[in-house]
Amino acid sequence: MTDTYTETTTKGWGSRIGDSIKGVLFGVVLIILSCIGLFWNEGRAVQTAKSLAEGAGLVVDIPPTSVDPGNEGKLVHVTGDMKAGIQPKDAEFGVSADGLRLVRTVEMYQWVQEEHSETKKNVGGSEETVTTYTYVRKWSDAPIDSSRFKVTEGHVNPAKRYNDATFAGGEVTLGAFRPGERVVAMLPARQELRVDAAMAEALRGRVNGPVEANDGRFYLGADPSQPRIGDMRISYRFAPAGTVSIVGRQAGSDFGDYQTRAGDTLLLVRPGSMSAADMFKAAERENTVITWIIRLVGVVAMFIGFALILNPLVVVADVVPLIGNILGAGASLVSLMATAVLAPLVIAIAWFWYRPLVGIIVLVAGGIVAYGLKHLAGRRAAARQAAPAAA
Repeated sequence: MTDTYTETTTKGWGSRIGDSIKGVLFGVVLIILSCIGLFWNEGRAVQTAKSLAEGAGLVVDIPPTSVDPGNEGKLVHVTGDMKAGIQPKDAEFGVSADGLRLVRTVEMYQWVQEEHSETKKNVGGSEETVTTYTYVRKWSDAPIDSSRFKVTEGHVNPAKRYNDATFAGGEVTLGAFRPGERVVAMLPARQELRVDAAMAEALRGRVNGPVEANDGRFYLGADPSQPRIGDMRISYRFAPAGTVSIVGRQAGSDFGDYQTRAGDTLLLVRPGSMSAADMFKAAERENTVITWIIRLVGVVAMFIGFALILNPLVVVADVVPLIGNILGAGASLVSLMATAVLAPLVIAIAWFWYRPLVGIIVLVAGGIVAYGLKHLAGRRAAARQAAPAAA
């Protein structure tokens, strides 16, 4: 079931100009922050790459069968079967798993407010906005604060009685080693643990209200086919025991962070059997992905900053909406061009700062390409001029 509420608001031309002038300051701050973020990201990427390269050159392969005191403090790589002497258990619901780590996910049936706005510019510079608030019921694992809704009456979400939680197994072993909770926490819990009717029956009387097993999850409510606001679904995933590969500092029979000279600390944990070389290659790929994500965020923030700086001109022109729309498209183009110039410039400066050799190589390569394109364009122009004369 859904219901809607529509609100129409009008903002005068003077008020819009005032807001746009305030936005200029925010836009300047946003551009400064994006420049700092882009510059920092290049340094972070270089430091991580150097740390991984340093670790790949230092790592020592060791067997899991014994703990050699001679490797204490060294960066080591070990692969072996990891298991827990004490199973991870959710005592609150009486659920345990034959694995290394157990994760509980709690969803609650809640009201969700969805907003959709349409804005129309009027002659004279004012702006009319029609906002439609739609209220729907959905499952969500995050508590939704209904007190912030535009219309709270009839759309009240109760407090979430149970929350997500993680449970680690005890007395974990990997051959002769005893990995601690930090190592175990780095293993992904991807395998589903389905609850059954017997487990739901054992839970009755320990929780408030009715409970049953439905689709492999606990259902706290009267009828899973007709959920009500406040009903809950509780599901489980776990990290199974089995082969695990670790790269880290040998600390007694445990593994900890290895401090590199480049600046980063190294502790890599992967399920399955992986060589040290493959683990470092996977970490390098992750570093590349993170670098590009941060670059993209920085570029988008810079574009928004330039758009906010130019927005007062657009608002002034909105006295005649058609002119304002044309100027708005031009402002977006100018913002895009300014971002296309400044963002690469900041990254290039960062390259010269953090990795000058690469910066010089890129600059020389760019110069060669630019010269080649210019030379090719000159030859084509000369050919076009010679063609009529020959005719």
